[in-house]
Order: sequence, then structure tokens, then C-alpha cells
Amino acid sequence: MSYLEHNVKSTPTGLRKVLHLNWPVAILLATVAGAGFLMLYSVAGGSMTPWAEPQMKRFAVGFMLMLFVAMVPIWFWRSLSGLAYLATLILLVAVEFFGTVGMGAQRWIDLGFMRLQPSELMKITLVMLLAAYYDWLPAKKTSGLIWVIIPVIIILIPVLLVLRQPDLGTSILLLAAGGGLMFLAGVHWAYFAAVVASGIGLVTTVFQSRGTPWQLIKDYQFRRIDTFLDPSTDPLGAGYHITQSKIALGSGGWTGRGFMEGTQSRLNFLPEKHTDFIFTTLAEEFGFVGAISLLSLYTLIIVFCVWSALLNKDRFSSLLILGIALNFFLFFAVNMSMVMGLAPVVGVPLPLVSFGGSAMLVLMLAFGLMQSAHVHRPR
Repeated sequence: MSYLEHNVKSTPTGLRKVLHLNWPVAILLATVAGAGFLMLYSVAGGSMTPWAEPQMKRFAVGFMLMLFVAMVPIWFWRSLSGLAYLATLILLVAVEFFGTVGMGAQRWIDLGFMRLQPSELMKITLVMLLAAYYDWLPAKKTSGLIWVIIPVIIILIPVLLVLRQPDLGTSILLLAAGGGLMFLAGVHWAYFAAVVASGIGLVTTVFQSRGTPWQLIKDYQFRRIDTFLDPSTDPLGAGYHITQSKIALGSGGWTGRGFMEGTQSRLNFLPEKHTDFIFTTLAEEFGFVGAISLLSLYTLIIVFCVWSALLNKDRFSSLLILGIALNFFLFFAVNMSMVMGLAPVVGVPLPLVSFGGSAMLVLMLAFGLMQSAHVHRPR
């Protein structure tokens, strides 16, 4: 029996698909999104507009998209992995010529009804292609040099395109997610040790390039690094964002100031309070208890995804779920580290909580693939 025939015959139908959904993950996603609606309502001064209402509509569309993707057999999505990656790569190239500019970066394609950020989509299609690649590759060849070079090229092409936009945060996430999936697939640790050593050399070279004709990153990105190392050097300039963020985090205490009582956000001291820095608004209003509660919800989502991957006997499905879980972890870990001053400010939103269109829909698409892998796993 061929791979396709086996999967078609083992595919659940009708109501069974709905019953086989990973409902804990679906409920947790809705709970986190609900917390996001609450915070967007708060930062708007007790108004559903301009952020909470559109976000609710987007999540409703995203949730339906997740259910639709979940109902389609995982072998179908596997067959589209290469095409999806190539299409997203073309969109990244199109951004160079037709992309719209926002906040000094050219990252979006205006579709009329929404602005699509192809780099967000690449986080998913990259995981799909790598999972399909390692599903196809015999385990004994995983650490062969030629078989390691191929996925490295697959990862580096979109990373370099995203860096040109420029979008350092998403580039780092793509690199980390791709490398993490290679490690999970069984690539030998020695390759990663070599990458770490090279990374140290690259960081040194980047700093040495500052102020030279061959400077490797933008001036504003250097300022972000300077601010990360010592925010007090420019508290009213480059260090303003992180300084106000830390004030908001600290002022929340254990239980917070209360819903809609956060002074940093209400008095507009906190920048980007509805996107990148929304976690600090939550921490100010609900304190340590609120912050750790949100972190616990995120952790539970990861736990249920890993549990689903461990149960799955299909290599592609297992790697796909782990890749999506890794992407999700990097998303909220980088954002929380960023607003707490533990990492440079790189413009990564908080998943399902920060206001955003394409990021929300792409994330729900990713969890739709995770659900499809869970529903259609070999039983």
C-alpha cells in the first residue's frame, strides 16, 4: 500500500475529526486571545475601538481558519510544503519591489483589505519544508555534510531577504526556529558548536564594522544594542522605551494597580502600548500574578503541543508540531525578554495579545497545521 493510500484510508471523517481536535490547545488559544482583547480595551481607555474590536474579528476569522486547516488531512499539507515555501520566498522578493513602508522598514504587501507580512508566513512554511525534508531523508544521513548544507541554505535564503527589509527580530526568529528544528531532527551537536563559535566571530565582526563603509547593520540597530547594554546613556532618546517599560513592570508589584489603572499606559508614557510593549501594560495593571498567569497559559500550550508530537508516529507530523511549538515559544520568550530588558528591542509582538493582522492569522494557520497533524495521526 502506498503512502498516499495508507493515509487516505486512515483519515478520520465527519464528526470524528472535530472530536479528535486537540481541544486543550484550542481553548488555551482562545483564553490567551481573550486576555489580549481585555488589554487592548484597556490601553484604548475603555473603548472597543480602535484595537479590541478589530482584533476580536481577526481572531474569529483566524479560529475558523484553524478549524478549516485542521479538517484537511496532514498528508495534503505535506505535499504542499515545497510549493508553500517557494511562494513565500517569491512574496519576500516582491516586498523588495512592491512593499509598503512603515516605521522605516519595508516589510508589508498591501492587499487592500489587509497588509500581509510575508516574513510572518515564512516562519510557518520554513518549518513545513524542513519537516518534509527530514521526513524524506533517511535517519542515518541526517548528519552527513551535504545533507546539512541543504537545510542551511533553505534557512539562510529567507533570513537574508528579511534582513534587507530590515527586520532583525524576525531574521533571528527564522534562524533560531530553523536551527532548532535541525537539532530536533537529529543533526549532530558538533555542527551547532561550530555555529556558536562562528556566531561569536560574527558578533565581533559586526561591532568592528561600526562606523566603517562596510557597516553590517543599520545605525538604529546599533543604538538598540547600546540601549540594551546601558539604557541610562540616553533615557530620553534611544533608551526611553525600555526605561518606561521597566517603570511599568516595577510599578505593578505583586497584584497590579488594577484594570485600566496603569499610569504608564493611560498617560502615554509607554510606547507601542498596543503592540510590542503590551506585556508591560498587563504587568502594570495585574502585577506579577497577571504576568505569571499569562506565562503559564503560554507554557501549557507548549506542553500540549509537545505531548501531541510525542504521541504522533508520523515523522513529518511530529517535527511539524515541534517546529510550530518552537516558533511559538520563541515568539513570546523574545517579546517578554525584550520588554524586561533581558534582550535588545527587536520589534517582536506578543502572540495573540499584541494588536496585529497578519501575525494573528499566520499564527492561527500554524496551529491549524498542528491540529491537522493531531487529528490525522496514525491510530
